[in-house]
Amino acid sequence: MDASDELLRRAAPSALLTLDGAIRSLNAAMARALDRPAEQCVGRRLVDLMPASQRTAVESLVAHAATTKTIVMRVLEFPGAGAPPVVCLVEAQPVKDPAGGEPLVWVHELDAGNDLGGLVVPFRLAAEAANLGLCVYSPQEHQLQWLGGAPALAALFPEASMSLSGVVRRVHPDDRGALRRLMRSTAAQSPWITLRFLTEHDGWHLLACRARRAQLGSGGPERVFGVIRDDSKGEARRRRALVALSAERQRAAEIAAFSSALITAVTEQEVQQVVLTRLALTFGGTGAALAFITKGRLRVSSDAGIPIPVAALHGLPLDAPSALPYVIRTGEPQFIPNREDYIRRWPHGAMVPYFDQLDSGYAISITSLSPTGDQPLGAWLVTYDSEHHSSPDERALMGTLADLAGQALKRVRLQEARVELATALQQTMLPTLPEHLPDLDVAARYLPSRDGLDIGGDWYDAFVMPDGAIALEIGDIQGHDVDAAAAMGQVRSFMRGIAVHEPDPATVLTRTNELLVTMDAARFASCTMLRIDPRDGRVTGASAGHVPLLYARDDGSHSIRELPGGPVLGVLPDADYREGTFTLDKDTALIMVTDGVVEGPALTLDAGLERAGTLAAQAVHDGLNVEETADRILDAAVAVDHLDDVAVLIIRRT
Repeated sequence: MDASDELLRRAAPSALLTLDGAIRSLNAAMARALDRPAEQCVGRRLVDLMPASQRTAVESLVAHAATTKTIVMRVLEFPGAGAPPVVCLVEAQPVKDPAGGEPLVWVHELDAGNDLGGLVVPFRLAAEAANLGLCVYSPQEHQLQWLGGAPALAALFPEASMSLSGVVRRVHPDDRGALRRLMRSTAAQSPWITLRFLTEHDGWHLLACRARRAQLGSGGPERVFGVIRDDSKGEARRRRALVALSAERQRAAEIAAFSSALITAVTEQEVQQVVLTRLALTFGGTGAALAFITKGRLRVSSDAGIPIPVAALHGLPLDAPSALPYVIRTGEPQFIPNREDYIRRWPHGAMVPYFDQLDSGYAISITSLSPTGDQPLGAWLVTYDSEHHSSPDERALMGTLADLAGQALKRVRLQEARVELATALQQTMLPTLPEHLPDLDVAARYLPSRDGLDIGGDWYDAFVMPDGAIALEIGDIQGHDVDAAAAMGQVRSFMRGIAVHEPDPATVLTRTNELLVTMDAARFASCTMLRIDPRDGRVTGASAGHVPLLYARDDGSHSIRELPGGPVLGVLPDADYREGTFTLDKDTALIMVTDGVVEGPALTLDAGLERAGTLAAQAVHDGLNVEETADRILDAAVAVDHLDDVAVLIIRRT
């Protein structure tokens, strides 16, 4: 499999484009998002397959990635497989074709599950530009939430969130039926309706409303968005006061959402997503860029709304005589209200190439992500399409949020460093499977827990015994930390050493248990061990409190095989382990798993075993090799939101 295949091998929509936007290749998820077969997409420009309302945004996204050689993001709306359309956060990234070295653009959906609010930003901007109000209805919760838009319309709703029944009570009785039909419509977009709405302060208003359905992210929740136009006249003085109040409430909510999204970000990419989807909106700008420091040089990404090419900023050293490196180096923010002020203050700077070619009104604000005196992390940049003088309050708020982003980035990098260390330790402990076994094929897979350090106690092992038999082990040490991994390494070494002299699985488990009890080990372990004679397929096995085996046949059937044995290792002294024997027929496979593969938050052990057995048997029936079979079982475990470590060991007799 080449690198381009790896880019497309994901559940989310993904495609590789030529620099002019033509689709070179795409995965099934992208074909579904475009609502047409894959063969009808290849060779066509992505922009031509998108809704007309999205074409400008798509062209901007692809062009930015292709011409600036940087990573850019944009919220786009795909037609989807039927109604409703799907709203996704899409990243465009320059890559090279591994075969011919041709430059390509990799376009793929990012997981915005931690910040669904970022996906509705384009709806809010469009509503505000059209002087409309915007609300969203959650059919599952029967709640209507005000999202903003025109501040004058926000004044009609004193509460940011209301139940649908509460909204209906404010609608004139003669118009309530029309409102219910509007909210329950299954059409992608409804016609305009008018209804009379009673406000708390100034009586009845005549509102024009329209609804449309959209799905937030691939596989995400469905929402009904409503746009509202006030066709009535209100009292001007009271309206101005309510407009100011609503604007403050909307701004406070935006700041709170921005802060919350930064606090909950768990990867550097999520910090980047939060900043690039929210920064410009929060401070009334037209575009935003984010610069991190890598080995003393700038690494820049943008939201594709910035009017200047950011590629020239890539690789700038911190001592460059320009505003952006200066802000990162010193921690002192720069608020540049117009082009003339920039040229006066930075006559020799290269911070923003072509800035002197823009209209005089363009403005820029730059804020460091780390306080003065701290280790430089980076900075963010907001652009404005007209002259902009930042107030003291705005400058203070931008500094506070930038500090919060810097704290999130430091926290993420510390955690990522710990994960890298733990993952490296885990990988050094995973064994290398023997190659070219006589009449047997073996494959194994391991995936760490999503909790803790991404490291745990699951293990597998396979080795040739002195008499030519094949020993197979799979087990699970209690815990998800470095101590669990260390204990796992000890147990695996014990069992290998004992098996050289005591080849019977029951004896190996008995001796291992005695060692762990004698050592007063703090961790217990479950385990299954098998001994297979490759000449006749005779299997001898024993279990120490581990999940059962799965036996998959080439006719597509499977069975669950419970092995005799005893309790988990390291708990009871003098524990007695028994073993059983059976035959592994030709063209059949044994599947050994840990409990993370067959148990989950919404998956019982019985259901998980049945699911894994069915997948394995179908793979054997379809002629898949052991590597492909292991991948199929592991992918299924990931799909059910696994929380525990998972390990899979498969042996097939050929």
